Amino acid sequence: MGLQRNYNHTTIVTIEKVIDETPTVRTLVFSDDVMPSVLPGQFAMVWIPGINELPMSVMISDESGKAAFTVRKHGVASTGLFNVKVGQQIGIRGPYGNSFDLKEGKLLLVGGGTGLVPMMRLLTHVKHTDDVTVLIGAKSKNEVFFEELANRLLTNNTHKVIVSTDDGSYGEKGFVTDLVEKHLNQTKYDAVYVCGPEIMMYKTVQSAHSRGVFVQASLERMMKCGVGICGSCCMGEDLVCKDGTVFDGEHLSQNKEFGNYHRNKAGILENY
Repeated sequence: MGLQRNYNHTTIVTIEKVIDETPTVRTLVFSDDVMPSVLPGQFAMVWIPGINELPMSVMISDESGKAAFTVRKHGVASTGLFNVKVGQQIGIRGPYGNSFDLKEGKLLLVGGGTGLVPMMRLLTHVKHTDDVTVLIGAKSKNEVFFEELANRLLTNNTHKVIVSTDDGSYGEKGFVTDLVEKHLNQTKYDAVYVCGPEIMMYKTVQSAHSRGVFVQASLERMMKCGVGICGSCCMGEDLVCKDGTVFDGEHLSQNKEFGNYHRNKAGILENY
């Protein structure tokens, strides 16, 4: 019997496939024994050799024994990961964090940008009998991705995948939070799940929680260690990497930093 993997030690994996989702978003596929079976909401710390380490939600793969990271090029580390080619290696630690508390019944899943990654994994856990609506938010048509995948993962006739774009170039025009308001006004949902930009999550959590609907959000903050030591990801009294990344609406409604402040790389609080 082999030694059990130490999740806090870096494991080196080789990128086997690169999928261009949009001009600024790519999915990097690799083989691994652990990452394909992580729970929705859990994350990994990803090391890009010679650049940095950053937290990433773990994307599902159609192929057995494989997982992926879907990255948007933005800062130095994310751009470095975006530029990794087939055959090159990266390091992974984890999985870390908790996961979504999946309810049954009428479910509303809301994803913006790469926040769609945990939503896609959550879709693989919903029951066939659940009535699931997926809202996808993007800035414009050329930034929409995972719509086809979401439709493929949902087989029940009552399932719906709806896209909104800020500029109206595809799907419904407006912010995805406008769609959230519309759906919560029209339908009684049993649970709402959201991941994406924090302002989007803040508005979604407020909309659901104020109506007494169970809601959970998977948060992203500055993370340097992933194990609750460095304190970079603190949000009030919470350490997002260790206490989250998934928090419910009741808890988030008590946190004055959520949706209002974030910490920069130096740990200084800044307004959104």
